[in-house]
Amino acid sequence: MVQVLIVGAGYGGVMAARRLERANYPFTLINKHSYHQFITWLHEAAGGRNDINDYKMELREILPRETTTLIKDEVTGIDREARKVVGRRDSYSYDYVILALGSAPEYFGIEGLAQNSLLLRSVDTAQAIREHIEKQFAAYPGDPRDERLCIVIGGAGLTGIELIGELTDWLPKLCARYKIDRDKPRIINLEAAPSILPVLPSALQQKAREVLEKKGAQLRTGAKIVRVDPGHVHLESGEDIVSETIIWTGGVRAHPALAQAGFTCDPRGRAKVNPYLQSVDDDHVYIIGDCASFQSGNRPLPPTAQLATQMGWVAGGNVAAQIKGQPLAEFVPKILGTLASLGREVGVGSVGSVQTSGIVAGVAKELTKVKYLYQLGGLKMVRRGSKALTRERV
Repeated sequence: MVQVLIVGAGYGGVMAARRLERANYPFTLINKHSYHQFITWLHEAAGGRNDINDYKMELREILPRETTTLIKDEVTGIDREARKVVGRRDSYSYDYVILALGSAPEYFGIEGLAQNSLLLRSVDTAQAIREHIEKQFAAYPGDPRDERLCIVIGGAGLTGIELIGELTDWLPKLCARYKIDRDKPRIINLEAAPSILPVLPSALQQKAREVLEKKGAQLRTGAKIVRVDPGHVHLESGEDIVSETIIWTGGVRAHPALAQAGFTCDPRGRAKVNPYLQSVDDDHVYIIGDCASFQSGNRPLPPTAQLATQMGWVAGGNVAAQIKGQPLAEFVPKILGTLASLGREVGVGSVGSVQTSGIVAGVAKELTKVKYLYQLGGLKMVRRGSKALTRERV
């Protein structure tokens, strides 16, 4: 039997697995956790919405076939010559492998940033942010230092902006719970670039800014972080912002195992692939999601969940086709739009060529969750995940 491995159970890895199950082909999926995480919803989890466990789903629920083997291990390396992936617990041989290892944070060489900031990258880190913020608010009445209620978020891409939207809705509830003046908390967003949400048109960027500033957030563009010390963010301008909560959402790069294994990579560490999503170095290795450098026009595709999902489906089909000696399908990306939530009720974004904002965009954002759950497992999965869409805020 030909051995097929999928490494990573993010959006791309899970969709590749779904495709192989549909083809009724046995494979092994290796993932650090026993569950799939809804990474693009984590701003909700960090911002106090719903139960943390609503943002993950056991892999066996998604991949029920007995011919599918699930292994819980963290892959740390790839031995291309031996055709093995190396984990912390064991190594695993393959004839074909789909690498969906995900990303690593990009700190851009900023001194002290990695050591002195929180990240929003997983269910566990979302819970850590949530618990940390609530701890600061709980301690404030007995130790009323302003830095306890100051939250600094570095980066104004989708993750940072959506987190701000959730926090501006949640902090008033924390103020009421701990009897704190609602004017005391501050949310400061720092972005080195001249604009927020660079993936959206300028009119929607401005709309997002207006909504979040009306909710009380400070959005500061052209504000470059040069150093982070414990409780201090230093800007290029010389300003020092004192905060007990520093969260970094400012960028990602590919998993370091790709470059370490000698794959041909771009400057962000993403391995270059051909039109079929095979590594340009090895046609038995498929690379998808945040790990793949797929050229579209003059630049690689951005690392987004919708593209990772599409890549996973195509890669899974191509592995099955290659084993059977059938023609492979070229990956044709379909960027259906980009939506950013600005809290529970509203958002901004584009769907196709249509720009939208306010409640309509908020509803559209919620519908993307329904669509993804349906892709995972039809109406049964939509019902299973519906509590994460409708539950009241805790």
